[in-house]
Amino acid sequence: MLLYKQKKNQAVKVNRFLISVTFLGSAGPIRFVVNEDELVAAVTDTALKSYAREGRLPILGSDLNNFILYCPIAGTEALSPWETIGSVGVRNFVLCKKPQAEKAIDSEKLPPISRKGSGSWKSWFNKSINPKISSH
Repeated sequence: MLLYKQKKNQAVKVNRFLISVTFLGSAGPIRFVVNEDELVAAVTDTALKSYAREGRLPILGSDLNNFILYCPIAGTEALSPWETIGSVGVRNFVLCKKPQAEKAIDSEKLPPISRKGSGSWKSWFNKSINPKISSH
């Protein structure tokens, strides 16, 4: 008696690849595997979560709406959050914060400046950076 193995329905093969996301101001890139049909917004979210999980500095936050993903090879335009990551055709990206619009400061709306405590900020600064040398 012969036993035949039934072939399982093969799922559609999804291309996956390793990408490298560099954060401005951080020591090095984060690398992880993504599907080529994943949205840029999902990749940005994954990168921010990985960055926070590793405890990297500077602390960036987790709101993906505050960040832009660039492809330094493809040009200076930011990637749209709704395009797929595989459509760019590259593996290296740069993630940085969106530039904040300069807010016009109206002097009439500013609260009055009050000075609390004694001394100036210069004396506080000098005291805080003064190296304390301990004898051994």
